[in-house]
Amino acid sequence: MNNTIEKYKEYVITSFVKNVQPIVIERAEGAIVTDDAGKEYIDCFAGISVVNAGHCNPEVTRAAKEQIDKLVHCCSYIYHNQPVADLAEKMANISPGKLKKTFFANSGAEAIEGALKLAKLYTGKHEIIALETSFHGRTLGALSVTGNAGRKKRGGPYAPGVVFAPAPHAFRQSDGDAEKFGEQCAEALRDRLRFHTSGDVAAFLAEPVLGEGGIVVPPANYFRYVKEILDEHDILFIADEVQSGFGRTGAMFAIEHYGVEPDILVTAKGIADGFPLGAFTTTDEIAAAFRPGDHLSTFGGNPVSCAAALANIEFLERERVPQKAREDGEYILENLRQMQRRTPAIGDIRGLGLMIGVELVAETNLKSDAARAEAVRDFCLKNGVLVGVGGVDGNVVRLQPPLVITREQIDRALDVFERSLAETGAENQAAVENHLPSSPTHSQSSSPAIAVER
Repeated sequence: MNNTIEKYKEYVITSFVKNVQPIVIERAEGAIVTDDAGKEYIDCFAGISVVNAGHCNPEVTRAAKEQIDKLVHCCSYIYHNQPVADLAEKMANISPGKLKKTFFANSGAEAIEGALKLAKLYTGKHEIIALETSFHGRTLGALSVTGNAGRKKRGGPYAPGVVFAPAPHAFRQSDGDAEKFGEQCAEALRDRLRFHTSGDVAAFLAEPVLGEGGIVVPPANYFRYVKEILDEHDILFIADEVQSGFGRTGAMFAIEHYGVEPDILVTAKGIADGFPLGAFTTTDEIAAAFRPGDHLSTFGGNPVSCAAALANIEFLERERVPQKAREDGEYILENLRQMQRRTPAIGDIRGLGLMIGVELVAETNLKSDAARAEAVRDFCLKNGVLVGVGGVDGNVVRLQPPLVITREQIDRALDVFERSLAETGAENQAAVENHLPSSPTHSQSSSPAIAVER
């Protein structure tokens, strides 16, 4: 008998999650994971948006295996090695605009911390502006710039000098005019600069698509207006693409949808298709702000992870995976909109590429229905589909599969998802109405996903 779950309970710290999903994953390939009993699941969460090129992509694993036999570790900032050099060159080639030099770390949170440090060193300024409902990692600095109290409880005090601007989240806020709403949200940033800072702002940090906040897609014009405001005040723009990068949204990086260039690009998750690696990429001028002793990472730029990352990116490019993600995302969104017409529990559908959120609400009053979202996840699990749950209120079902998922697998997953909505209604309704706080009245009966120009 496999006692993995019992060992987890006895020896692994998991008290920080509500519940570990009750399956033991033994192996995976493409968009399919298999448990220790041989049951297969269509993975629509990709290890929290990580294995973009698919589980155990043969090209990625081959590159890692070959590198293991050559060199596993040498500290890539004390000695040179080929995988780091080659990957840094590739990052310069695929990153927007003048972004050229990369620091490799171990995780997204570590990369965020490094990017913030570099922005402060370069500008000589010390304050940071981030967005409400944002999430940037679980280290002290990353949590300091995370705009969600639910992720920060009992961890403070956090770093001073951080101001939060309203998230450009149209559901329950917009009157349907996306252009006007985008401009209004950007102008709110100007107000924060004027009234909530000391005029010493080094950087504005934002996710081009807010992941943990509920797959929030800003209006198409939002970042264009924001960049104009930032340039007026000599403030750097740090784009957090930890979750949205490497083809996830239908472009190599999500910020490309908005037609602006960040000053620092932060990446992780999908960079190495499951191997631990994070990075931030910037211009020659900004990178030069680091002086000896300012920064380092013992394991950052691990040769095995970098070799895997290079193979991963080359696969994404050659197979035109971002374009596939865009087409598959449009297909899923259209199917979900048809479901929304049949299912009052779907309050909002939003996403770019294969980064999609379905916000579930009470059918009578549009209150956030976290209980139903969890019930949907449980139903899907029992029926062979893995989905995520997120959002500030915990009521957004997240569909972020490996980008190599097939249409047949998509159709099967959508069928299970729709059945989950039919099976998980009435038992949650009373709980929602009796226990959850009221949400602002939504201005429309439903809010379509905001169209972003490509």
